Amino acid sequence: MINILNQVNDALWGYVIIAALIGCGLWFTWRTRFVQFRMVGEMLRLLTDSSVKPQGSEKHISSFQAFAVSLASRVGTGNLAGVATAIAVGGPGAVFWMWVMALVGSATAFVESTLGQLFKQHHKDSFIGGPAYYIQRGLHCRWMAVLFAVLITVSFGLANNSVQTNTICGAMEGAFGWDPMITGVVLAVLTLIIVFGGIQRIAKVSSVLVPIMAVGYFVLAVVVIVMNIQFIPHVLTVIVKSAFGLEQAVGGTLGAAIMNGVKRGLFSNEAGEGSAPNAAATAAVSHPVKQGLIQALGVFTDTLVVCSCTAFIILISGLYTSPELNGIMLTQAALESEVGSWGPTFVAVAIFLFAYSSMIGNYYYGEANVRFMTENSMMMTTYRLLSGGVMVLFGAWTTLEVVWSMIDLCMALLTACNLVAIALLGKYVFRLLDDYRSQKRQGIKEPTFQRSKLPEIEQDIECWE
Repeated sequence: MINILNQVNDALWGYVIIAALIGCGLWFTWRTRFVQFRMVGEMLRLLTDSSVKPQGSEKHISSFQAFAVSLASRVGTGNLAGVATAIAVGGPGAVFWMWVMALVGSATAFVESTLGQLFKQHHKDSFIGGPAYYIQRGLHCRWMAVLFAVLITVSFGLANNSVQTNTICGAMEGAFGWDPMITGVVLAVLTLIIVFGGIQRIAKVSSVLVPIMAVGYFVLAVVVIVMNIQFIPHVLTVIVKSAFGLEQAVGGTLGAAIMNGVKRGLFSNEAGEGSAPNAAATAAVSHPVKQGLIQALGVFTDTLVVCSCTAFIILISGLYTSPELNGIMLTQAALESEVGSWGPTFVAVAIFLFAYSSMIGNYYYGEANVRFMTENSMMMTTYRLLSGGVMVLFGAWTTLEVVWSMIDLCMALLTACNLVAIALLGKYVFRLLDDYRSQKRQGIKEPTFQRSKLPEIEQDIECWE
C-alpha cells in the first residue's frame, strides 16, 4: 500500500504540482507587480491594524489573531521535521528550492487569502470563509467547492494532525523516553479541550503560543549560527551547488532536491494549498487586500526565517550524511552536537509547541469546511472527535513513512483544486490591489472597500456592505 502511495505521489509531484505551483507563483508575482517585495513595509504595519473594531456583541477575530491561526498551522512539523526530511532525502539543495517556493509562493498566498476575505460570510459572532466559499460564490461551481471542502477536511483536519502527533511523539521519546501511546492519549485530551471551544479559543491560544515558540526557536538558531559563523559561507555554497546538481550529497539528485524542497516547502508554508484563506477570512479588516498582505508575510516568516534556522543547524552539524537519521531525530541530533545534551530536550519542547499549535490551527481549517457542507451538529461533533481524538492517536501509533505518504497525496490533490480556482478568480484580486494602492497614493492611511466596486459580482459578495 505504501509503495502504491509513493508511486502516485511521485507522479503527481514530479509532473503536475511543481509546474503548477511555480507557474501560478510567477504569474501572480508579475500581475501584482511583485507585491510580496514592494509592500513588505505595509505588511509589517498591518500586523497592528485596528481600523475595524467590534460593535455591540460582536467578537470578531483581529487581523493579528487570524495571522496567528494561519501561522500556527504553518509553523509546525514542517519547520523542524519536514526540513530535516527534505535534506536527508534530497540533499542540501532542497533548502534552496524551499526558499524559491517561499519567494514565489508568497504572491500566491496573497491572492488566495485576499479572495478568502472578499468572499467571506457572516457566521454567528465572527466571519467564515476559504476556497470552498470563493469557489462556490466566485465560480458558481458547487461540486468543485464540495470537493475542496472534503479534501481539506481530510488533509488538514485528519491526515495532517497525524503527522504533527507522530513528530511530537518521536521527539518526546527521543528526549525523555516517553511511550508514544501515552503521549498520544495526552495530546488527544488536550486537543479536544481546545477544539470544542471554537475559533475564539483557537485564536486566543494561537496568538500566545505562536510568538513564544517562533521567537524562542529563532533566538537559539541565531546563537548556533553566530557560534559557527565561519561555516556559513561553506553551507551556502553547498546549498546552491546541490540545488543545481553541481554537487551531489547523500545520493540526492537534482530531481530529488527540487521535488523534496517543493513538497516540504509547501507542507511548511502552505502557499497555494488553500489552507490559509480559511484563517484569513475570519479577520475583521477594512479592505480584503490587508489580510492578503498579512498572509504573504506569513510565508516569509515560516520558510525564510524558521525553516532556514533548522536548515543551517543541520548543515552546520554535518549529520545529514548519516543514513540512520531522518525527521525530527536528525534535527535533535544536529542541535545536540552544537549546544550539548540539552539540545534534544529543547527541540522536544519546541516541537510540542510548534506541532500542537499546528494541530489546533489544522482542526479549524477542517471545521470551516465541514460547516460549508453541513450545519448538522452531530456531524460537527463527529468531526471534532475524529480530528482531535482518533487521528491524533493514529499518528502516535503509526510510522513516519505512513503519515508522510498520506499527507503528500492529500496536499497534491488539494493544491491542484485550489490553484485552478485562484487562477480563474485572480482577476478580482488584481483590481482590489489596484484600488488599495490608489487609495494609499491619495493619502488614505486605512483604505476601505465596498462590494459595489465590483458590480459584476456584487450579488455574490455577502459582506463588505
